[in-house]
Amino acid sequence: MNYKNIIFKNFQFNKKNPRVQKLLGNILKENSQILLSLSKNYLDSFSKRYLRKYQKYNKLRIIGMGGSSLGAQAIYSFLKHKIKKRISFLNNLDADEKQSDEKHLNLIISKSGNTLETIVNSNFFINKNDNNIFITENKKNYLYTLAQKLKADIIHHNNYIGGRYSVLSEVGMLPAELMGLNSSNFRQFNSLIKNKKFLNNLIQNVSSTLYYLKNKKFNSIILNYDEKSQNLFYWYQQLIAESLGKRNKGLLPIISNLPKDNHSVMQLYLDGFKNNFYTFFYVHENNTNKINGKNLLSTHNFLKNKNLSHIIFAQKKATENVFNKKKIPFRSFEIKKRDEKTLGELFTFFILETILIGNSLKINPYDQPAVELIKKETKKILI
Repeated sequence: MNYKNIIFKNFQFNKKNPRVQKLLGNILKENSQILLSLSKNYLDSFSKRYLRKYQKYNKLRIIGMGGSSLGAQAIYSFLKHKIKKRISFLNNLDADEKQSDEKHLNLIISKSGNTLETIVNSNFFINKNDNNIFITENKKNYLYTLAQKLKADIIHHNNYIGGRYSVLSEVGMLPAELMGLNSSNFRQFNSLIKNKKFLNNLIQNVSSTLYYLKNKKFNSIILNYDEKSQNLFYWYQQLIAESLGKRNKGLLPIISNLPKDNHSVMQLYLDGFKNNFYTFFYVHENNTNKINGKNLLSTHNFLKNKNLSHIIFAQKKATENVFNKKKIPFRSFEIKKRDEKTLGELFTFFILETILIGNSLKINPYDQPAVELIKKETKKILI
């Protein structure tokens, strides 16, 4: 995948599996609301005109769990340089956010409308001075009823799109618009599926992943060299783990932050057990801090005139060189420009990858039956 803003290098084992190619063709022919949400043909259940009355708010709280907030948080972190508003995310029960009487716009998101943590956080943080928007299914549930009681706006969550696949639907695009971003720029599906390089790379990537799984390599380790992309990979982690972890199958996505982890777990990656495969991820930055030559000792003149981006990129290339020498399997993403289009391409690639792996493993990538057991058990204990 070598586009204007993304350079993608696939795993060295890159033989195309004909079965994967056929499955992809079948997936693209399906009348899927998930795939439709990735395209410019998707009709949001809100209008940009509707959102104008909320543009005056500079403080936005997003209350939701898992896929209801991870996509929006990935967008915010990755594109923060373009966003002037202050956004906070309440996505756990030990949230650091303090209760206050200061006026906020709250965006409360839950597909089912009955997510326990979202209900609890809504109870803690919504106050009488706030304005509120609820995104939930168009049926009676706790949050739908609460929204009616508060006389809040309700945006209908597409009931055919599960939370972890919802980033380019209302769930991610309404927050993006409130952040001042252009939601239509994220949706790149139409052009990507006409791009033979994109499709070939997707097929080869999934073929390689299946090969590694067959050879007992179950850990997918993301070597992330970009701090602003950490939330993107929290989103990816849920997407992969919740979609594929079924029937004693799946793979474990592990996020490793580089170059920090060179000084902790890299020794294991290089010389430890061999059931891992890796994804390198790097974003080129133009305006990073430069080394102060006046304070540089002569032994390290090679750092002269280097900025942080140069140094981190050198570390990434050096690690790739060592991985090559040791024949450790990896793929690599290099991002040349940080914008909506680039992030939309990444979302699309990872979603199609996940669905295609699930179909190849003959598991349903859309449900999460085991998680529902914990929800039921928790309710039993609290009653």
